[in-house]
Amino acid sequence: MATVYEQLYTNATVLVTDFIKSTQANDVANLYAGVDPTRLNWLEQAWMHWYQYIGNTTVATGIMSFAIHEFFYFGRCLPWMLIDYMGWFKQYKLQDTKIPSAKQQWECTKYVLKTHFSVELPQIYLFHPLAVMVGMKTWEVPFPSLWTQMLPQLALFFFLEDFWHYTVHQLMHHRSLYKYVHKVHHTYSAPFGLAAEYAHPIEVLVLGLGTVGGPLLYCWLSGGNMHLITMYTWIVLRLCQAIDAHSGYDFPWSLQNWFPLWAGAEHHDYHHEKFTDCYSSSLRIWDWAFGTDKRYHAYRAQQKEQKAALAAKKSS
Repeated sequence: MATVYEQLYTNATVLVTDFIKSTQANDVANLYAGVDPTRLNWLEQAWMHWYQYIGNTTVATGIMSFAIHEFFYFGRCLPWMLIDYMGWFKQYKLQDTKIPSAKQQWECTKYVLKTHFSVELPQIYLFHPLAVMVGMKTWEVPFPSLWTQMLPQLALFFFLEDFWHYTVHQLMHHRSLYKYVHKVHHTYSAPFGLAAEYAHPIEVLVLGLGTVGGPLLYCWLSGGNMHLITMYTWIVLRLCQAIDAHSGYDFPWSLQNWFPLWAGAEHHDYHHEKFTDCYSSSLRIWDWAFGTDKRYHAYRAQQKEQKAALAAKKSS
């Protein structure tokens, strides 16, 4: 006789299997019947050929989603690893006495890969059924307009995710959660690119909900007015933002230096150094609105005065 846990596992397996099968009505050979490939651009043609080649929309989306995530995550981390290794830009390092060692980079990489395959991979595989449920266009071509559809949606997703991140991130710093969950992410007080997704599995799930949940909710409320290519573009932009925010470098050409609403590394690095305040991810508006950036501004002003005094002393 099966135990309660074995029965729960069996029921969950059946539920997930039925859930996936119910979304595979489009997995047929004539998926693109009536589509004229000559009217598509090269990316749309490649998209169509990919789904035809795999022959199963759930599997095709799952493989593509995970591959895109891994390629852009580690691809965007690589330049920051080289910058740390070369040491040519140390004058732009926000905490210039704390350069990550090769051992730290490797330990972080192993942990992140473990999280990607054990926590994120199942979520990514189940994303296609969820997308279909809310009406998202996945295998369909052609793609939506970049200017009239994708860009406004991307701007909205940044806004929604930032509010979610600010709220949940601040909650993660509550003493009842910090010690058991969020402390993992604060292992590195001087963050580096690879540490962007160095986090407890619970944090990965909860904060990830803000990245994926906003677009899914929007798609459902808009009656399916969204394409998977927009979702991928959003994920890539969000990955790059998170990695850059953890890079530990503030260059004169960094986005936050000419777009004041952007948070960037200069904003988030303070949070890791001081373990408080600056809870937003992409934008500064919520920290400004709720006053959780006052100590940050005071600290940066003090640093600026000290650097100016040191420069004046050297020149005299």
